[in-house]
Amino acid sequence: MDKNDLPLGFGFALAQNPEAMRAFSLLPEEKRSQIVQQAHSVSSKSEMQSLVNGLSSSD
Repeated sequence: MDKNDLPLGFGFALAQNPEAMRAFSLLPEEKRSQIVQQAHSVSSKSEMQSLVNGLSSSD
């Protein structure tokens, strides 16, 4: 997966949550791809924040 594949809102939300960014970067490629697919279907800022916040709480 190329970093350019990340939805813009997802990238911004990750940048605002360093713990979630770290958790995302440590995931296997397949799991990261699944999360990016989910991010493509998000329709609001609050949904995106929930998706990203869920990354940091799912250790």
